[in-house]
Amino acid sequence: MTTPALIRLSVAALVGFAILIWLGQWQLQRLEWKQGIIQRIETRIGRKPMELERAMEITEQGRDPNYLRVAVEGRYHNNLERYLYSISKDGQPGWHVITPLETASGSVVLVDRGFVPDDRKDPETRSEGQLQDVVTVTGLVRTSEKPNMFSPDNDVAANQWFTRDLGGMTRSMFPEATVEVLPFFLDAEAGDVPGGWPVGGQTRLDLPNKHLEYAVTWFLLAACLLIVYVSYVWSVLTGRRP
Repeated sequence: MTTPALIRLSVAALVGFAILIWLGQWQLQRLEWKQGIIQRIETRIGRKPMELERAMEITEQGRDPNYLRVAVEGRYHNNLERYLYSISKDGQPGWHVITPLETASGSVVLVDRGFVPDDRKDPETRSEGQLQDVVTVTGLVRTSEKPNMFSPDNDVAANQWFTRDLGGMTRSMFPEATVEVLPFFLDAEAGDVPGGWPVGGQTRLDLPNKHLEYAVTWFLLAACLLIVYVSYVWSVLTGRRP
């Protein structure tokens, strides 16, 4: 191997090694970030529920309200249910029932009451669970979602939603009325519901965290590249390769 060729090979190996090390370091940073999120979720869901007004204060301060545990009283507007496609925790396809809850002060929060299978989507099949009286709901705050490239478009006319779109659902529920809808959803916790539907407690709390495995993979690839490079160069310098 000529000297210029060896230099080019060395530069390419150095660049590849640096990229692999950077990717490993980036995954370690992601690991620290993810662990912080998991710790915050565990802390928040373990606290006593706060009042809705306190969650609003935190939101208005620009802080992330996700997974705050909140208790609120109000009445459901069952006639305004919206249906968000989802897979239940046991792997069954169906819908989350999202219903506006009006508080005594007149403000409204959209409550994800929980999961129903497709054959229970029609409210007439679960009339016992269409609560009419004032109820107390305890749940976790969840903010609106943005669709990704794989998300189907929400079908507003058919009341079939595939993204948790707070603005879109609010406009579809209250197209003309001036209603104060709070800037987050409330995922209802599991509880006794007449008739058994919807089933609450569907919030996904087991966030994937494989960043350490990814970091180790990148570092191992960097080590393999270094070993291959050193072995090859050594064989060239000792005359074992032309």
